[in-house]
Amino acid sequence: MTVYGNYEDTLRQVLGMMLKEIGGEPSSDGSDMDKRPYEHLNGRIKSDESMREKLQQRGLAETPENALRAVHDSIGIRIICSFLSDIYTNIDYIRSLPCFEVISEKDYITKAKPNGYRSYHMIVSFTAPFADADGSVPGKFFAEIQLRTLAMDSWAALEHKMKYKKDIKDQALIVSELKRCADEMASCDLSMETIRQLIEES
Repeated sequence: MTVYGNYEDTLRQVLGMMLKEIGGEPSSDGSDMDKRPYEHLNGRIKSDESMREKLQQRGLAETPENALRAVHDSIGIRIICSFLSDIYTNIDYIRSLPCFEVISEKDYITKAKPNGYRSYHMIVSFTAPFADADGSVPGKFFAEIQLRTLAMDSWAALEHKMKYKKDIKDQALIVSELKRCADEMASCDLSMETIRQLIEES
């Protein structure tokens, strides 16, 4: 049995409900797809190994209660957008949904991490008709939502791969090049946003 115990199936159901709320219901003929403000919407349940490692790092017992209550990313959702403005459109939409409560936010887009990482992170709680770790029904379940452009996501995927490579030669050069690429991609995102606005205004 995983660290989530009897809550594992519940988490998967909650994830499905969250994705449905964020994604909305597309029309049967798909005519509204061009209007949806994201390219990709997906989610995952944090793996048993990763959750146990996180609990250990925090000095917490490996219990379902701690996995669901003390740690806030047992559920992870990623929203990938074409344009910068779409990120903030999605953020406003999530804030407006009554089943979501925003716990905290970190804007790594306007203030990138030193290595060049850009993304917008939200920690939310979601009300669902299941018992939570406190035994409350309806229960509250935590999730981390990350919002990125396609360029940001491509960069983050590469940086993630490099992070777990061992014995990398010229590591300082690679780190410097990744930072340069991140800045150039950010510049491209701004240019794409400008082009979009010009097209819409014409």
